[in-house]
Amino acid sequence: MDAQLPDVAAGRRFYGGLFGWAFDAPAGPSGAVLARLGGEPVAALVPKTDGRMPTVWTVYFATADAGALAARIEARGGQLVTAPHPATDLGAHPALTALAADPQGAVFGLREPGAAGFGGRRVPGGFAWAELYTRDTEAADAFYGDLFHAALFGPGAAPDFGRAAVTEVFPAEMPPHFLVHFRVADRAAALERVARLGGRVQAPPFEASYGRVAVVTDDQGASFALLER
Repeated sequence: MDAQLPDVAAGRRFYGGLFGWAFDAPAGPSGAVLARLGGEPVAALVPKTDGRMPTVWTVYFATADAGALAARIEARGGQLVTAPHPATDLGAHPALTALAADPQGAVFGLREPGAAGFGGRRVPGGFAWAELYTRDTEAADAFYGDLFHAALFGPGAAPDFGRAAVTEVFPAEMPPHFLVHFRVADRAAALERVARLGGRVQAPPFEASYGRVAVVTDDQGASFALLER
């Protein structure tokens, strides 16, 4: 996952203060930085190249063939935001990456092997969950189930994401989207840090089937969730 931010330096201060992340030196011409927790990669911060684009966190799905998967997305009613293209800044080897939107407009990414993935996960400060908020849950089930088949949950695999109707947490006018969740040991303490660092609460704390959640934004407006289990 990565956050596309107007100010990467400010993002480093915010997320470093919130989760204790350390950051590699800017990689390549884009200025993207890899965030680490305990030496393991957990996320990336990427400068926005177009001010018209939203300030957001994006979830990337691993794929062996980004081009073939992109074609399947379009064939099933989705759209490509950016076509598959080489991305070497955050990986040891060249790899293709792309951005796509499902038929309801929720944006997600694709990355081939070679690009940076998760190191630390399900630990405080690391990735814990991704929830798809959508208006038509049955259509979303059909689209993603058909797109990823059994790769969603292999034998014995612990689920990493789910889906819910937009109106369960957000107002009905909120566009469909993926919401990244970071695990925290103490949700109340994490909310205090968010406020101290200039962020704000977007959806008050609530109980979900997968834990205690609060939706917040950073000091530049990117939404994410804090998850206490």
